[in-house]
Amino acid sequence: MTGTFRILFVCTGNLCRSPLAERLARAALGAGFLVESAGTRAAPGMPMPEHARRALLRLGGDPSGFASRPLTAALVAGADLVLAATVLHRAEVVALHLPAATRAFTIAEFGVLAAEADGDAVRRERDPVRRARTLVDQAAALRGLVRVDHPDIADPYGRSRWAYRAAGRRIAEALAAPLRLLTPPPAS
Repeated sequence: MTGTFRILFVCTGNLCRSPLAERLARAALGAGFLVESAGTRAAPGMPMPEHARRALLRLGGDPSGFASRPLTAALVAGADLVLAATVLHRAEVVALHLPAATRAFTIAEFGVLAAEADGDAVRRERDPVRRARTLVDQAAALRGLVRVDHPDIADPYGRSRWAYRAAGRRIAEALAAPLRLLTPPPAS
């Protein structure tokens, strides 16, 4: 294995969308991945709201031990892939560290681009880090060529449990294609 591939999820408060995405990805991915999250306006050390915790549990994720943290330039610089809840969050990520522009996407955008990527080329890579880098390179190459109608995931914070569930489902749906490609192929 060629090291660790770092994925950073970003939203506003690091309480709902980015922790949901982080914990869903963490549950699906194996060795070779470090999955984290942060918020553009996060107060450090806050737990997930109860509705977010419940939505995550319904989707098979584990909220235990989560604590929010603010987004920093160092976190962005250290990430191999940054997935933001909205286009505005992605812009804030890139403003913190310009070289991240080629490896920062919205969660929904990356899901659409991953679904259009050459899955065979991605899966041919046995090493998880190389597999992930191949997928990010392909997604970057497809940006602007593949239409993404709804790149943002609505913020459920302070809304009903149904809003949290809807955000969780949207995140899970967006992550389905990338996680399918990044999950190790079955042993032959």
